Amino acid sequence: MPLTYASPRYPAAPRPGAEDRQRVVIAGAGLVGLTLALDLARRGVKAVVLDEDDTVSFGSRAICFAKRTLEIFGRLGIGAAFLEKGITWKTGRVFHRGTEAYAFDLLPEEGHEYPAFVNLQQYYAEEWLVRACGEAGVEIRWKHRIAAVALGGDGARLAVETPDGDYALHADWLLACDGARSFIRESMGLPFAGQVFRDRFLIADVVIRGDVGFPTERWFWFDPPFHPNQSVLLHKQPDDVWRIDFQLGWDADPDEEKKPEKVTPRVRAMLGPDVPFELEWVSVYTFRCRRLERFRHGRVIFAGDAAHQVSPFGARGGNAGVQDADNLGWKLAAVLKGEAPEALLDTYDAERIPANDENILNSTRSTDFITPKTEAARAYRDAVLELAAQHGFARPLVNSGRLSRPHRYVATPLSTPDEGPGAGPGFPAPDAPVMRAGKPDWLLRHLGYGFQLLVFGPVDAALVGSLWDGLEPVFVSAEEARGTLWDHSGLALARYGVKPGGAVLLRPDQHVAARFDVPDVAAIRVAHDRALGREVA
Repeated sequence: MPLTYASPRYPAAPRPGAEDRQRVVIAGAGLVGLTLALDLARRGVKAVVLDEDDTVSFGSRAICFAKRTLEIFGRLGIGAAFLEKGITWKTGRVFHRGTEAYAFDLLPEEGHEYPAFVNLQQYYAEEWLVRACGEAGVEIRWKHRIAAVALGGDGARLAVETPDGDYALHADWLLACDGARSFIRESMGLPFAGQVFRDRFLIADVVIRGDVGFPTERWFWFDPPFHPNQSVLLHKQPDDVWRIDFQLGWDADPDEEKKPEKVTPRVRAMLGPDVPFELEWVSVYTFRCRRLERFRHGRVIFAGDAAHQVSPFGARGGNAGVQDADNLGWKLAAVLKGEAPEALLDTYDAERIPANDENILNSTRSTDFITPKTEAARAYRDAVLELAAQHGFARPLVNSGRLSRPHRYVATPLSTPDEGPGAGPGFPAPDAPVMRAGKPDWLLRHLGYGFQLLVFGPVDAALVGSLWDGLEPVFVSAEEARGTLWDHSGLALARYGVKPGGAVLLRPDQHVAARFDVPDVAAIRVAHDRALGREVA
């Protein structure tokens, strides 16, 4: 039982009857499933969430929430809670043996509402998502276990077990967010392609009261004196909890290594003899970098760890899962509302497979650097670390986990490409400080759940009258004017790479779909249709 957190217990949902049918069923009330359910609810689509447990995740698990993920949570209405409770950081330090090799800054520019990263135990995020889902009318069926899956052309038929008895549930659409050991994936016989690395790491969540001498930064050690020939990672979390990852080696016995009598000496060697601490949660994991060949299988769609897995160094697992949900939610909503053809859902694969391949590539490279497989590889790594302390050219070669960044959908069929500077088609929409009615504000706060047209100029009544339902204009001006957001710093214009008078079409997931030198309505219509997967002449 965690020392600093009391897990909520949710009542088991009643059995709905012997038979039930739902338009959208989400398997798994974890970080990804809850995010997807809330996103759909915000778009007016009801989903039913099934989970065999009655609480949130146990242990801190995913703790590093990246800026893009925080922006998604901001749109969903819970971003402020992360800033209030979480530990904000942007600096990392890498050590080799007893010496600092170098430090890095993940958000060197100002003018963003959210920081590079916020550290927060996953159970807090899930608890807030459960609350927000409840307020949005999402039905979460706790203690409802999926026991069998039968696929058909019109969805999936599920056998569900509950404390009140079993029932059959027909899902028109089944969204598999049921984690790394996905029952849905196993039931469909879908294999992973990729690697399982021959190494093990110990996670220890350690409660340390008082000053421990570590700043709010990410610290990574290669071959430290307190854990020789291995690697160690340190992160601060809320509630005086520190996450420490110890490399163990492939031959380590996971069950033995989790015992307090094995963990405590490792932590003591790191902290010193005079620092009091308590163990809160311990786990042992193996690196896995792999994914399904396809994420969409007809009316069954996989997201998060059910679809892909990476090593935890780089904070790419949980962030990628939230960004899967962000990509899938608006597309499924558009299809169900009749606004887009079903083929739009194929672009979930077209966009999220390259995004997760990027994560897998970076995670694989990090793993190879952290755990060299040959003496030559180890000699190369140690030489790079020695050089990095004195020579800037070597620092990009150090790889203690390339940290999560949002993928740019540059090859997506939904964009209207151009060659301009700044955040082009496929890029996530950058934030910028603005003024509204004389008060400081942020640009992304004014982007809703549909398509938006950013117009960099004064309010244009004729343009507003020529637009259609489902496309909302947002005017951003270089001067303070009624009905506009004042780009007082010029950062919005610069970041979107357009000239004054230009316009940017944004998708419902706040990615750039197209840019225009002038807001030509006919060109905007074509780009809008393309972004919805409609046929474009």
